[in-house]
Amino acid sequence: MLDWIKNINKEHPDFWKNYLTKFDSKPNRFVVISTETSGLNPDKDVILSVGAFAIVGDGIIIKDSFESVIIQYQFLKDNNLFDDFIIDSKMKKLAEPEAIALLIDYIGNAVLVGYHINFTIEILNEALERLDCGRLKNEALDVEMMYQKYKDINDKHLSLDDLCEIYKIPKNERNSSPENAYRIALLFLKLKSRLGIK
Repeated sequence: MLDWIKNINKEHPDFWKNYLTKFDSKPNRFVVISTETSGLNPDKDVILSVGAFAIVGDGIIIKDSFESVIIQYQFLKDNNLFDDFIIDSKMKKLAEPEAIALLIDYIGNAVLVGYHINFTIEILNEALERLDCGRLKNEALDVEMMYQKYKDINDKHLSLDDLCEIYKIPKNERNSSPENAYRIALLFLKLKSRLGIK
């Protein structure tokens, strides 16, 4: 309710208005998303890169993907952080407003999937607030919680590497957001079939 009050009489960007119209229909795909951030506080930290893949049915649609380094020079400068990875990265480099607009358009009404997806959603919501938008409306699934449900455990925290090891998914040395998104997508497909998610 507070989100509604905060956004009353605000003129939202066109990409946000378009996003909201997509919820008139049921989602037909999942979007697996992974972000690299400057820290773990959604209120103070920012997204440095994002990778995402679409899943339709039981397959990862490689050509239906999104990846970008989000240029945060001012944040990095203000916090005395290095920006070498931005220069070294082969991914497309976009300013935050453009990257977030393209990402939201890419996501559409899909069900979001990730590892610690609630954090990813919160840091995206903070970026959206800076652009005078509302909060994401997508449903979300977390692969760690899916595994806990499948094994009927809730007292054990598992890292993404732990989950990948359980399901024999190779570890990547670089650990970039697109590579992590792909690993999460493989995990999701395995858990999705075991839990009977359509």
